[in-house]
Amino acid sequence: MASLKGRFFSLLLLSITCIVLLILLQGNVLGSNSRTGFLEYNRFREDSDEGESTPSPENPQNYRTTRRNSLMKPKSDKKTTPAETPIPVLSLKSFDKLPQWDFEDIYNQDSPPRLTTCAQSLRNSQDEDFQKAFLPGVRLYLHRDNINMSEWNRLSHFNNPFGFMEMKYDDVIPAVKLIPEPKEPLLLPKPGGDGCVHCAVVGTGGILNGSKMGAEIDAHDYVFRMNGAAIEGYEEDVGNRTSVYVHTAHSITASLAFYQKYGYKAAPHDEGIIYVMIPEGLRDFQWLQAVYKGERVVSGEYKNRNARTYYSGQFNESRFYVLHQDFLRYVRNRFLKSWHLNTTTWPIVRPTNGAFALFLALHTCDTVSAYGFMTENYKKYSNYYVEKHLKTNVIFYANHDYIMEKNLWKRLHDKKILKLYQGIKSPEETEKPKQT
Repeated sequence: MASLKGRFFSLLLLSITCIVLLILLQGNVLGSNSRTGFLEYNRFREDSDEGESTPSPENPQNYRTTRRNSLMKPKSDKKTTPAETPIPVLSLKSFDKLPQWDFEDIYNQDSPPRLTTCAQSLRNSQDEDFQKAFLPGVRLYLHRDNINMSEWNRLSHFNNPFGFMEMKYDDVIPAVKLIPEPKEPLLLPKPGGDGCVHCAVVGTGGILNGSKMGAEIDAHDYVFRMNGAAIEGYEEDVGNRTSVYVHTAHSITASLAFYQKYGYKAAPHDEGIIYVMIPEGLRDFQWLQAVYKGERVVSGEYKNRNARTYYSGQFNESRFYVLHQDFLRYVRNRFLKSWHLNTTTWPIVRPTNGAFALFLALHTCDTVSAYGFMTENYKKYSNYYVEKHLKTNVIFYANHDYIMEKNLWKRLHDKKILKLYQGIKSPEETEKPKQT
């Protein structure tokens, strides 16, 4: 009988122990899930403005020289399993200025960056500020093989075109999955040349009016253009070659309407041209889906438009590139972080298409010459070079910080990182020889 009672108490003790262990285990699992949620929704932080001055448009901040980590993912609790579903859509209205995440200045980098034997390459610059900010291996292009759920969730913390904030996974990913891995590097040295990749980047500024820079522009190995790149009738000033055309869905369509009265008939379509798209917003992904499928745009602002016709028969998926959100954000954060980002208008503030084109050239070429960009004497010229017989003023749109860009181009020119065309000096501007 005593033996039977002993067995009974042993069994009872074992049962109680199992129940206690089960309760503890359940508590740990719940605690783990709670920590995951906390980490997911509390990554946002505001950088303290204490001790920092907000730069004015006329005195922009110098190069951003914060962390240079080569990063793939934001920080996470190693004990938790990465999320396999999209995070809840973040709203722009939740932030009254640009949000600062703890992974704001960390970017995907592809290794190794393009090697060069060019002695005069801008990569050999000894300028300390530039070297701290410049990432030669930053990921330039978005394609179907470098996006997954973890990347989607990371990029969903940034507003467009720097990420996917306010966008739905199912609205964007079908287009991204059509983008093949691009051939890199984008450009190679010309056979029989000096081993360098020499590029001209041509903006649309009125400073090119009467400049006679056309032959000099065309003498470069490659010529980048963007937006309403009118050529016919302007060859003497702007050249007639286009190797790379940078655009958004809006710029390639709106330019045709705006510049038509100046003889502009279509975006550049030289044989073998490379098209580079800035994924500015949802409409660009709707456009991309139509371009790659060879169909009309299914929904959105450009619904029923035949997107491929805008490329005049030169679309080829092996020569069509889409800029990566990390590259676009890196350009803004390290070189063009406008003071307007600290205001309620922050969601629309971004560098111009010309700025993105110029930085693409700085990352794919050895030498870069910029023409048709804003300079100190911009008030002397019309807004666009197509306005040959009409003096107009430069229009300052709220979504771009033109003054900051102007100052940056001059600074990069002075540091010999690029060559900026600054117009023909008048006799009054030309320094007279000193009397001896």
